[in-house]
Amino acid sequence: MAHASHHRPKKPGTNVQVSEAVRWYLWDGGFLAMGRARGVVPPHAHHALQIVVALDGEIAVCGADERWRIGRGIVVGPDVEHSYDSRDAFGAMLFVDPESTEGIWLRASLRDQITLLPPQRVSACTAELTRFRERPLESMEIGDLIRHCVKALSAGAPPARRLDTRVTTVLRQIQRSDDLRMSLESAARAAFLSPSRFAHLFKQQLGLPFRRYLLWRKLTRAMLVIGREGTATAAAHAADFADAAHLTRTFCQMFGIPPTVMLRGEFFEIPSPFGLSQPTTR
Repeated sequence: MAHASHHRPKKPGTNVQVSEAVRWYLWDGGFLAMGRARGVVPPHAHHALQIVVALDGEIAVCGADERWRIGRGIVVGPDVEHSYDSRDAFGAMLFVDPESTEGIWLRASLRDQITLLPPQRVSACTAELTRFRERPLESMEIGDLIRHCVKALSAGAPPARRLDTRVTTVLRQIQRSDDLRMSLESAARAAFLSPSRFAHLFKQQLGLPFRRYLLWRKLTRAMLVIGREGTATAAAHAADFADAAHLTRTFCQMFGIPPTVMLRGEFFEIPSPFGLSQPTTR
């Protein structure tokens, strides 16, 4: 039964312990992680919509109000500061691109920045995740499974809201480029806007400044390289961080843990299960 609590677990720290090997299904822009862990992840914020569901037990998320929400399914909105307590449950954590069609739909379903999910919607998701965990050959293909979970947790019909075509033009360039050093000025030229007008439009549409979004994309790109190469140093170089220390600081700011915690898992790179929503025209 989902509920909220003022109970606070032990003081947050970075000593998160993985008690069952975490499996990471990574794509450029997000991931699905499944496994069992123990410990509290300290306050952090990232641009992805974060879905966490427990296949057994319960998990807990705390926002800036220091109130812990405890339940089997929780969604955290993009760019929302939060802490996370796995409570030794076997959990599935899914990062969804807020600019994707599925992300816009899920975001429109949320009542709060941190939302406890109704049990019936959580059950529709955990049933398929459990099947995938226990009987993978009888399960959905991984991309279909991820989309199924997002849709199961979204309410109502898909919203009509779309991103401005000038913004999606730039987002597509970022997604397709191997070089994430795009300047605000070059992004503005691609959108046929002045730098100041583009910066305003971008923040209005996505909720964070252009350079902060680029940093987020660099971090998700670095996660892919960690999965491929197994080192933070290689990931820092490939994703245009100054060095491994810079990557580690950014990783902790956005994920609450250092990349060394992620390195304890198994990695599977998959195509992105999501696509950008079809843009509006102006």
